[in-house]
Amino acid sequence: MDDTDYIRRHIRTVSDWPAPGVQFRDITPLLQNPKTMRVLIDILVHRYIDAKLDLVAGIDARGFIIGAVVAHELNLGFIPIRKKGKLPFTAISEEYDLEYGSATVELHGDACVPGDRVLLIDDLIATGGTMMAGRRLIERLGGHVVEAAAIIDLPDLGGSGLLRGAGLAVYTMVEFAGH
Repeated sequence: MDDTDYIRRHIRTVSDWPAPGVQFRDITPLLQNPKTMRVLIDILVHRYIDAKLDLVAGIDARGFIIGAVVAHELNLGFIPIRKKGKLPFTAISEEYDLEYGSATVELHGDACVPGDRVLLIDDLIATGGTMMAGRRLIERLGGHVVEAAAIIDLPDLGGSGLLRGAGLAVYTMVEFAGH
């Protein structure tokens, strides 16, 4: 079994959450087991070890877990992209649509500087709205998102295609059809 099959086997599906008809892909089992967590992080570290990155940005909240560990392993700084109203310092914000509503994310105004090469991480790409909002925030500060990385892609929702169509490189480990 290859690493991505191993990762897929440890993702739980929760039906009808957070809304009827949604098949929520839960990465909690990946994080609970030290072996699966190590495999997950190693896949990402090996992919980006020679990428000449300056920072890793993780999207609230599961992207924090993965992104912070990857940043540590790559000896890079970490940028939290938070839900609206959670940052204590001067912040810039970006509103976006997601598969079951809309939301706003924020970034501290000094999170990166012009020319910084940033890896953007979240657990899942659905509609692509969160990743696009994160990218726009980083670019407003002059940073460059080198790649958007996620464990899971839900290609039927069109997010990874939207991101690629906007010129953003995308890396995901596993795909799940449907919602």
